[in-house]
Amino acid sequence: MKLLVIGSGAREHALCRSLSLDPDVTALHCAPGNAGIAEVAELHQVDALDGKAVAALATELDADLVVVGPEAPLVAGVADAVREAGIPAFGPSKEAAQLEGSKAFAKEVMAAAGVPTARSYVCTTPEEVDEALDAFGAPYVVKDDGLAAGKGVVVTGDLEKATAHANACDRVVIEEFLDGPEVSLFAITDGTTVVPLQPAQDFKRALDGDEGPNTGGMGAYSPLPWAEADLVEEVMNTVLQPTVDELRRRGTPFSGLLYAGLAITSRGVRVIEFNARFGDPETQVVLARLKTPLAGVLMAAAQGTLADFPDLRWSEDAAVTVVIASHNYPATPRTGDPIEGLDEVAAQDAPYAYVLHAGTRREGDAIVSAGGRVLSVTASGTDLARARERAYAAVDRIRLDGSHHRTDIAAKAAAGS
Repeated sequence: MKLLVIGSGAREHALCRSLSLDPDVTALHCAPGNAGIAEVAELHQVDALDGKAVAALATELDADLVVVGPEAPLVAGVADAVREAGIPAFGPSKEAAQLEGSKAFAKEVMAAAGVPTARSYVCTTPEEVDEALDAFGAPYVVKDDGLAAGKGVVVTGDLEKATAHANACDRVVIEEFLDGPEVSLFAITDGTTVVPLQPAQDFKRALDGDEGPNTGGMGAYSPLPWAEADLVEEVMNTVLQPTVDELRRRGTPFSGLLYAGLAITSRGVRVIEFNARFGDPETQVVLARLKTPLAGVLMAAAQGTLADFPDLRWSEDAAVTVVIASHNYPATPRTGDPIEGLDEVAAQDAPYAYVLHAGTRREGDAIVSAGGRVLSVTASGTDLARARERAYAAVDRIRLDGSHHRTDIAAKAAAGS
């Protein structure tokens, strides 16, 4: 099977790493990729937002399947263009991807499907913003309606900050604050059948103790020892299957990866948001635990045959990933700094710990930073404590001037609190 993966982040590196280990994959390509992905896939230059260009590349490579990783190409209709060229694609259509592309649309779908979520208002004027913020009170939750690369959400007790963020957006969703721990649950679907993956928890704040600004994610872990045993079944029955059924009923079936960001509140499970693709950094830990070869399940989703696919198999081991971010992230990150120690991790920590690249590029013989979240260090172990130990041992070998990372990823869960 020849595969083409579209994207260049740690999520795509995790996907490519898993696919490279699949015996059914005979050729693996990625566009545009990064310095780490180049070690497991052949890289190609393409505008990931140009559906015709991606379809042409897939045709040239004689790809059997195209996996569209990031949200922006999905919302731009890249998966549609690939399918129109006669090639199976893993990823929803442009219309179905609005589940992530528009938070207002997602709220509308959830209301129609009876999916539990936060009460909310869609606002387009300063007057509507003021009324909504006043109605819910602090802490204020303000979400840019469109794609914002993980930075469109502000959760704050500061009314001025909430108002400023809302008024800087064309359209916002303002909603009630949801208490309780957060959980990420992915599901692979062909538009009818829904196959849940293992739940994970990520850490959005930049600093230890959930302090500092919101980020795209500073680390994650799986499994969740504190979660109820029936959590996945409950989310399947109340969130994932009803959402997929509603989109199919509307004539815009969702095929690909459906991500539910959840809050386990005092009133039960509530949806915080949907994504239309694998999430970063949760993908890193979920795929680290998946024992079923990845290519077959992605192809089954793309071809509408998930109902016939065998049950997924999972490792009992735990997985932890820690993100190393560049100087000044998540504000304006500094780039171009050399990264050292990657060879040391490969030599001393493999196979239990490895590095997934996100914002990197190669300059001659050196690998340098090229974005805000630069690397994800992922490790596995018999339990979360062992996985944490291995992850942080590998993090300590990596040298990137001015970088920062959280030191408390999975700490409470590993300690049983």
